[in-house]
Amino acid sequence: MDGDEFEARQRAREYFHTLTVLPGAWIVIRVDGRGFSRLTERSFDKPFDPGFSEIMVATAEALLTEFGARYAYTESDEISVLLDRDFNLFGRSVEKLVSLSAGIASAAYTRRAGEAAHFDARLWLGVEVGDVVDYFSWRQADATRCALNGWCYWTLRKSGASVRRATSALERASTADKNELLFQHGVNFNELPAWQRRGIGLWWETYERPGFDPVRRVDVVATRRRVRIERELPMKEEYRGLIERIVTPA
Repeated sequence: MDGDEFEARQRAREYFHTLTVLPGAWIVIRVDGRGFSRLTERSFDKPFDPGFSEIMVATAEALLTEFGARYAYTESDEISVLLDRDFNLFGRSVEKLVSLSAGIASAAYTRRAGEAAHFDARLWLGVEVGDVVDYFSWRQADATRCALNGWCYWTLRKSGASVRRATSALERASTADKNELLFQHGVNFNELPAWQRRGIGLWWETYERPGFDPVRRVDVVATRRRVRIERELPMKEEYRGLIERIVTPA
């Protein structure tokens, strides 16, 4: 068999290699930790461990930087990274974006934690700015829901309840019921740290750095860029406004 023909036949079986994201679409890459329930229960305090949060922020910053992304948001063991509409690295290849983002997240987390961890990845696509705002509002709402459930579950477990009993107690409980459960154990959910209830956002900001020009012997001010890490995110309409400003800067 001709070598070129043989190679072409094999490459033709890489069925998804040519799949690309539509031009002009907003892309969000969302990575999730694989098996993190067991990993975090073994290595970190529950329901929220500041050390784990710091590792996830470092992982989010690695993704934000590697992809030159517009915004990153992390809650629990997931990270969402917003790419610019004109992002064209790897020709917008779905395979590349998914595999590389999972690899970058896994490597960044492992390096920071000193313990091997793995992430999977998926892509979300939006057409309008409003789609992006809706996406991150959705993820923040999920963060709040998961935080409330997590606090209730681990409050019951630490009070002596079994896994089955704690899970059963929350199955049909309303939001009001869960808040009351915490209140009875001395926890006011609304007074917990904002990063636990609303997640953490990362984006680029510019700042002025004073310096000195040795040639002209004058003071100068240079504009630089750095990553802002916000642990006190607003919520609801105020958060939606923040995302819209980040997506459509003046």
